[in-house]
Amino acid sequence: MRVKVCGTTSVRDAVLSAEAGADALGFIFAPVSKRLVTPQVAREAGLSVGPVVARVGVFLGQGLDEVLRTADSARVSAVQLHGPLRGLYVRQVAAYYPVLRVVRPADLAAEADMWRDEPGVTLMLDAPEPGGGVPLDWAALRDVFPRGAWLAGGLGPANVAAAMQALNPAGVDAVSRLEASPGVKDAALVQAFVATARPGQTRVIHSETATCG
Repeated sequence: MRVKVCGTTSVRDAVLSAEAGADALGFIFAPVSKRLVTPQVAREAGLSVGPVVARVGVFLGQGLDEVLRTADSARVSAVQLHGPLRGLYVRQVAAYYPVLRVVRPADLAAEADMWRDEPGVTLMLDAPEPGGGVPLDWAALRDVFPRGAWLAGGLGPANVAAAMQALNPAGVDAVSRLEASPGVKDAALVQAFVATARPGQTRVIHSETATCG
């Protein structure tokens, strides 16, 4: 089980998520997001936790050049793509970075067929309004949820165990239910989420050794 804490906006939140045992941090570059960060902030936050934690750039509707420039500047290790996108576009991004292709329940079957056995592209099922904190109907998705896909959409400490039991995802991703306010993580909620999703995975982060060179 992989655990991603998305909507990271500061070094402080990056470190607390990494110390809780998160495998990945999400940095949102979609202009419409309340959790928007600059590439510089994402780079500093990512470097503060070292290479053991994946750094995922989250995009919605940006052009290919902008995605690649931003990802390079922020030094992310993977890219998460939201919105209606052509297959060619996703493959072009995947030529440079591993891709989490985010889909809604209505598009799950078609996208699963498109990306089955595609190198470098992993599906993530999310709610129709990402970051809104509303869980999906996991029972209704049990028969169509692809093996190896990730799950997002309204997950938090109180419901992630039930979601995992229902769908057996390869990874889980959370944002709004781990916050004290939009863009500010609640340390206790982050710790509880990671501990529930994957017990015993805390780590020590020596952020003072990281550089931005």
